[in-house]
Amino acid sequence: MQPYHPEPVLIEDFITRCLAEDIGSGDVTTLACIDPTSRSKGKLLVKDVGIIAGIELAEAIFRHVDPTVEFEFFHRDGDAVHDGDVAFFVECHTHALLQAERLVLNSMQRMSGIATLTNRFLFEVEDLPVQLLDTRKTTPGIRFLEKWAVNLGGGSNYRFGLYDWFMIKDNHIEACGTVTDAIEQVAAYQQEHGLNLNVTVEVKNLMELFEVLDTGKVTRIMFDNFELPLLKEGVRLVNKRFETEASGGVNLQTVRKIAQTGVDYISIGALTHSAQALDMSLKIID
Repeated sequence: MQPYHPEPVLIEDFITRCLAEDIGSGDVTTLACIDPTSRSKGKLLVKDVGIIAGIELAEAIFRHVDPTVEFEFFHRDGDAVHDGDVAFFVECHTHALLQAERLVLNSMQRMSGIATLTNRFLFEVEDLPVQLLDTRKTTPGIRFLEKWAVNLGGGSNYRFGLYDWFMIKDNHIEACGTVTDAIEQVAAYQQEHGLNLNVTVEVKNLMELFEVLDTGKVTRIMFDNFELPLLKEGVRLVNKRFETEASGGVNLQTVRKIAQTGVDYISIGALTHSAQALDMSLKIID
């Protein structure tokens, strides 16, 4: 899967919306006590251990509020960092620095937490031929940031929304009637609309797996919450005719055992919904 980088317009829209939310009619504290002509230098201090992410975004935020900003970088996105590391120095108008501070920190702490957790999962399976995927279990409105962070942490991005990949899940199957019905209807829809998108179908037992193997017309078979012996048997039965994916019950203690079944992909909602923010601060210095 290709590395992900959001379109500049997406980043700019995010910055504009977030600053409007935070500043509103004006940063009254800064307006009251800071000379509008003054400039200050600040440092981004890391106070934790992990993978840093969001530096490029931070630069874009500062440039949005002050085009005259100057940077000195000591780390780049995806670097390993430790407690006490300085990621960068920034110099700009003091009003701009104070207005951008919280948006920079909130974004970088969240993104770095996701990148760090992703990297920890990857460490558990680094010698195995498996790819770790994110999911749509993201924070509404900032999915692109969280998927960007997964990528910076070394993970792979799955679908970005309901529009770019067919995923036939249990509720689709229940509503359609059978696994075969759902697959056939997706195939007909693709043909009718001139689409050529990938298709994942979720199976919850070996009976459904046999039905998928008989029907075909999919890209990937996702084994949902399979016990390890059944997952290994399922992968053996597929025998590389389709891609295989494991989902459900994946954590740092189970991911390696799941990968050892021979599955091609493991999707992990925890990468984005359970990551702990990486501690850091932005302080004005002399």
